[in-house]
Amino acid sequence: MDAIATGIGISRIGQIAINAKDVNRAAAFYQDVLGLKLLFRAPGGLAFFDCGGVRLMLDRAEKPEFDHPSSILYFTVPDIQAAYGKLKESGARFEDQPHLIARMPSHDLWMTFFRDSEENLLALMSEVAR
Repeated sequence: MDAIATGIGISRIGQIAINAKDVNRAAAFYQDVLGLKLLFRAPGGLAFFDCGGVRLMLDRAEKPEFDHPSSILYFTVPDIQAAYGKLKESGARFEDQPHLIARMPSHDLWMTFFRDSEENLLALMSEVAR
């Protein structure tokens, strides 16, 4: 369903910027560990990836006040246990193990948190049918 927010017509997130101290190292993590598709690289060291239609941009912080880990990105996966195992095997550093967050009417919501190569906190989430 395509919902459009009232006001100026926002309908989806088009791009998310992720801070990287080393864009090449971060690009290798997002491509090789997470398996996201590299869309293109741009002058200035930028790297762009596709995540289900949302573009992720890896870039160095332009100003000191922007040089901090990003907001948490929650990647939806169909099987959180399998994804956890595969990412852990690939070298991802997890903060915890997959765990139940909430029991919903039709499914259980599971999450686990991990760090990328630049210390940004990321998460896997899965809606597991009962």
